[in-house]
Amino acid sequence: MSTKTEWEQLAEKMTSSRKVYDGVLLHVVRDEVELPNGNSSARELIRHVGAVAVIPITEDGKAVVERQYRYPMDEVITEIPAGKLDGPDEDRLEAAMRELREETGISAEEWIGLGDYYPTPAYSDERITLYLARGLRRGEQDLDEDEFLNVKEVPLEDLVGEVMDGKIADGKTQTAILKAARYLATEKK
Repeated sequence: MSTKTEWEQLAEKMTSSRKVYDGVLLHVVRDEVELPNGNSSARELIRHVGAVAVIPITEDGKAVVERQYRYPMDEVITEIPAGKLDGPDEDRLEAAMRELREETGISAEEWIGLGDYYPTPAYSDERITLYLARGLRRGEQDLDEDEFLNVKEVPLEDLVGEVMDGKIADGKTQTAILKAARYLATEKK
C-alpha cells in the first residue's frame, strides 16, 4: 500500500518554461515537466489573468442575462455578465461589481460567492469566480467601445430548463444558473 499522498502520486513538476506567444488576452507557454514516474513530458498552456461572472437575480426571481455575438463560435449566445480582471491582484468581488455595472448598468446590495469555475483546466489556468447578486438597482450601461450586447430578464427556472435542454452552451453561464437555482432553493427551506 502506497504511503504517498494523492498530490505526490499525481503532481507534475515544471523543469523549464518558455513563452510561445504573448498577446493582450492570452499568454501561451510551453513547459517541460517531470511526471510522477520520473519521465519527462511537455505541456502547452494558456496563462490567463483570471475573470469573474455574475448572475444577477431580481426580486421576482428573474435572472439578468446578456445576448452577445461571439466571434470564435460565429453565433449569438446567452451569457451572464462577466469579464476579465484588470490585473492579477484585482479584488475579484470589486471586479464583479464593475463588470455588472458596466455591462448592464446594475449595481447590487447583496453579493453571494458561488465558487470558482475552471473553464479549460487541461490547457489553461483561467479561473472564473462566480457570484450571485441580489437587491438590484438600475443605472446606465458603460460598455467598452468594442462591446455590443442585449440585456434581458428571464425567469431563473426557464434558464435552468434551457441549460438542461442544451439551449445555453456557455459553461460559466450553465454553472452559475444551476448553482444559483440550487442556492436559492436551499435558502427557501
